[in-house]
Amino acid sequence: MDEDTRYEAVRSRDARFDGEFFFGVATTGIYCRPSCPAVTPKRRNVRFFATAAAAQGSGFRACRRCRPDAVPGSAEWNVRADVVGRAMRLIGDGVVDREGVAGLAVRLGYSARQVQRQLTAELGAGPVALARAQRAHTARVLVQTTDLPITEVAFAAGFASVRQFNDTIRAVYASTPSELRTARTPHAPKAPAKGTGPSAGIPLRLAHRGPYQSGAVFDLLAREAVPGIEEITGTPGRRTYRRTLRLPYGTGIVAVDERPGALKAASPAHPGGWLDARLHLTDHRDLTTAVQRLRRLFDLDADPYAVDERLGADPRLAPLVAARPGLRSPGTADPEELAVRALVGRAEAERLVRRYGKTLDAPSGGLTHLFPEPSALVDAAPGEPLAALATALTDGTVRLDGGVDRDDAEEALLALPGMDTATVAVIRTRALGDPDVAPPGVDVPDAWRPWRSYAVQHMEHLEHVQHLRTAGELESR
Repeated sequence: MDEDTRYEAVRSRDARFDGEFFFGVATTGIYCRPSCPAVTPKRRNVRFFATAAAAQGSGFRACRRCRPDAVPGSAEWNVRADVVGRAMRLIGDGVVDREGVAGLAVRLGYSARQVQRQLTAELGAGPVALARAQRAHTARVLVQTTDLPITEVAFAAGFASVRQFNDTIRAVYASTPSELRTARTPHAPKAPAKGTGPSAGIPLRLAHRGPYQSGAVFDLLAREAVPGIEEITGTPGRRTYRRTLRLPYGTGIVAVDERPGALKAASPAHPGGWLDARLHLTDHRDLTTAVQRLRRLFDLDADPYAVDERLGADPRLAPLVAARPGLRSPGTADPEELAVRALVGRAEAERLVRRYGKTLDAPSGGLTHLFPEPSALVDAAPGEPLAALATALTDGTVRLDGGVDRDDAEEALLALPGMDTATVAVIRTRALGDPDVAPPGVDVPDAWRPWRSYAVQHMEHLEHVQHLRTAGELESR
């Protein structure tokens, strides 16, 4: 998009572009999302930025009306396989906070200077600034949705010192942390005390753009759920998905609610919505990582307008797209877990959880375990494909993090004994979040690129419905 096109999106308050770019207003020193309801600024006063970090680096503070830090992430980072896209996925997962820029560069296979130069040139901000913007958002969530002491919030959000935390919050929000907490609305949800049951945790709204077929996503999660680490409660349309999470600093339990109303968001006038979630963590430093992994699991950063436009132009897919606008291609909360499950199947995954999974200190409803780490599965089936995969994941022969080159990962997986192309296609789609995978034996033309993974979701959903219809007819006979 050129700047004139961006300004038209701002002038029309087009929420389809929320998260795709940001704009700052020179006369106010504030930056916003395109759909901000404030009076449209004059064109000569507007500056455009690829990221919130770039706007902050240019001296703009976040708008208090539209909260530009709470928008969905750019769908571009799911599509792109270059170093910038891979870097953004790793930064979102908290790698810079945990390992620094040097650790990020090692994962990408570049020098720290090269990574800094490429990110700054394209996004207007380097990895430190991008991570800082992310920490500021995490801090605001903790300040306004929990009663954690401000000092604990600072370190939980990833800041190295309270002073750095205070300076960042003032720069980004033009408020002190205490003022942010005081300013939260009286009806804002507060996290229940630790250990008060399955609903305990930090309340979150996981934003998405455009329509969202939550029913299809929850149907898939229900079919795949592995007892002990996952469960679905409630009735269709009002279900809650719960699971355990293994995170860098500790463990977590998340509950995400189905939201049928999201289907109505089919135009700029109804730009998107959110999924309600509750996240209970043993260590609050895992908040950013946990949120990003949930966003990948539920495919919340997708651009359904772009996907539906491309696929809906095909006569074969047009009726499917019209019937299910905003259908997502779910990912995973744990790429290594997904790889194991894709290889062994649901029944064997349940056995592995019971035999090798770590037991939670305090079970929560039907959640009793964490999925076993690859290192725990190396000796689970000597000589079998599972052992080969677990060994490769443990020693780094196969990497499935957000910064890996997808083609390299596929090649490494196919080199393992017992790993076929169909299984690798599932891993590439779900674990690596590739939106453009064509499984073997499936008629997926190039005209559907770069959204072939979404086309497969439409076709699989149709097959599932037809199977249920056939089964019902046979039962009635």
